[in-house]
Amino acid sequence: MNKNSKVLALKYRPTTFDNLIGQDVVAETIRNSIKNNRSPNAYLFTGIRGVGKTTIARIVAKSLNCSNGTDQMCSKELCENCEQISNSNHIDVLEMDAASKTGVDDVRDLIEFSRYGPTSAKFKIFIIDEVHMLSKQAFNALLKTLEEPPEYLKFIFATTEIKKIPITVISRCQRFDLSRVKSDELFKFVKEVKNKENGKINDDALKLIVKISEGSVRDALSLLDRALLNQNGKSELDLKEAQKIFGYFDKSFIIKLFSFLFSGDEQEVVKTYRSIYAQGIEPKVFLNDFLEILYYIKNISSIKSDGTNFLLNDENFAEIKSISKKTSPEILLLFWQFTIKTLNELEIVSNQNLSMEMFLIRLLYLKDENIKDNLDNIDLKYSKNENNLYETQKVEVDDNENKIQNKNKTINQIKNFSQEEISKPEKKIEAELTKIKIVNFDELIDLCNKKKELKLKYELETNVSLVSFSDQKIEISFNENLDKNFVKDLSFKLNEWTGQRWIIAFSKEVGKLSKKDEKYLDKTKIIENTKKEQIYKKILETLPDAELVDVKLGKMNND
Repeated sequence: MNKNSKVLALKYRPTTFDNLIGQDVVAETIRNSIKNNRSPNAYLFTGIRGVGKTTIARIVAKSLNCSNGTDQMCSKELCENCEQISNSNHIDVLEMDAASKTGVDDVRDLIEFSRYGPTSAKFKIFIIDEVHMLSKQAFNALLKTLEEPPEYLKFIFATTEIKKIPITVISRCQRFDLSRVKSDELFKFVKEVKNKENGKINDDALKLIVKISEGSVRDALSLLDRALLNQNGKSELDLKEAQKIFGYFDKSFIIKLFSFLFSGDEQEVVKTYRSIYAQGIEPKVFLNDFLEILYYIKNISSIKSDGTNFLLNDENFAEIKSISKKTSPEILLLFWQFTIKTLNELEIVSNQNLSMEMFLIRLLYLKDENIKDNLDNIDLKYSKNENNLYETQKVEVDDNENKIQNKNKTINQIKNFSQEEISKPEKKIEAELTKIKIVNFDELIDLCNKKKELKLKYELETNVSLVSFSDQKIEISFNENLDKNFVKDLSFKLNEWTGQRWIIAFSKEVGKLSKKDEKYLDKTKIIENTKKEQIYKKILETLPDAELVDVKLGKMNND
């Protein structure tokens, strides 16, 4: 502990392995390796911010160089080596920030410095923080020294982005993944610090600190620092006051919002959202929090409320459990998909606040009897069963066939695959007025031509083979060139033109030849028959190199 520091994150920074929290396995492994003189050439610590990467690096440096040895490592009265390492001014322990020294020249200077043995300590140690910031050339320059360093040299690397480090470097290090500190363990630690600082903060406010910190000890201490500075001799800091200090949005408002949504109370839904917006919550943040609560409602049965989970307090847990019992999973999944789509489209809307209100009002109509009228632009597939309920259909895949091999071999059969319900009222009215009836495949192609849907016409003629065509159901096979949106586009247009839902099924059976192949075959037959005619033979006598490539049939003149 740094008694001279006024910042809690520094003041209560661990100085020995015994002071560490949440990293017991890592601490024990490193301590045993040092005791048995089997410490690696290089350590690599990775994890999120504030879980102890740099702290452990310094503790390892002190363990290796402590004058009293690892077992008797200094804790209160520090030896000369430990004191200098703690103050970052030991001549044999060099701390380098790779974010500011990323080049190959910096690493070369480091390697040059490593040629000389330690001055006063047992080991010369290089601690490189945010090591992933080094350039590719810098990593390459480090490889040889890293693999076979002198006996007195140790490397300790720390990073938050392990994926950016070359695998050749990782393989030369002993890697330790530092986990997030568990909520109950972090809560206990923060409460101890609060008591030492004589702070007046209740447990609910401390739990909020733990929740916001997301397993980061440094973040938790920084938040506690803010809470203590805002007291100024006031009474005990409670949860509501802590939410104001940290600018944290109380998600109980969203839980109430869900209650109003499922009860169909539009007035209360809008009123609740406006009170949320008045607190300064941005629409994008609101949608992410909305998704979080939606996740809890769907999976509340698998979430424990045993005092170690601070994501939800007991009151919120009970409310969500009550909502979950009254709501079907299908509705929740539909809400999830609809919210994700709204989140993706948020950037193109100029007035996001009004867009959020309309988003919530539309959700009111995504309930049981209204689902089929509100699936516009949602990428979910539904089919209607005998009880007029909409349910997701399963896709059956043949595992023996993974790739489309050619245009005559089709992919796996998809049974009972139906398309989205079209919800735009004007389209349905138009279909009712026109009452187009399509009785065969040729009529469908002709209709695509008349409606100027040339892309659909091309797909039907070129990449589709008809297996069967019946009332409102088309069974087809297709080749590898079929557009991925073909089924969606065709079903949309069929609904628009006929006012009825069509089922388009994919079959493993090889259907009839495509229209393009039929035309090619007819043309080939005509050419072959023409070559048998006397007129063609006479042409070849005059022009022996001539080749018949096409035949155009015209009307015969009897005159």
